[in-house]
Amino acid sequence: MIQSSHDEIRKLIATSADDLSQAQQALLHAHLQECDSCRDYAAATAEIVRAVRGIPLAADTRLVLNTQARVRARAFALRQRQQWLTLTALACPFVGLCAAITTPLIWRAFDWIGTHAGLSRPVWQAGFVFYCIAPTLLISVLLLFRGTHLANSWHSRESS
Repeated sequence: MIQSSHDEIRKLIATSADDLSQAQQALLHAHLQECDSCRDYAAATAEIVRAVRGIPLAADTRLVLNTQARVRARAFALRQRQQWLTLTALACPFVGLCAAITTPLIWRAFDWIGTHAGLSRPVWQAGFVFYCIAPTLLISVLLLFRGTHLANSWHSRESS
């Protein structure tokens, strides 16, 4: 048998039997009946696995408590994030409806103000566009800075 086949068989030996397909299990079984070297390797691997599983493992109570606290904190954060996502999903249609209702009214107000102030049509229209876009730009910048701050604080927390 060629060397690459032995390497493939050793990879199959290292894989859990539950993760192997029927064909792979049959190939492994047939090869182990023919090859003493791979059979010895499989026996040694099984012995090592049994020895490692036989080592008793006891966790310090502080480790258990810290792990439980972190799991609870992560679960709380995930619940909180889900609540925010739900709130956002509910708020988006409401904001869209409000924008659809108020935009024509604001347009008329800008038209009226522009006409009474003697402004040309492109000037008051530019003011309307700025009026509509400015809050979005401001909030985007604030969120960008907040996200950058969060990323930097997360990075500094990981490095310490």
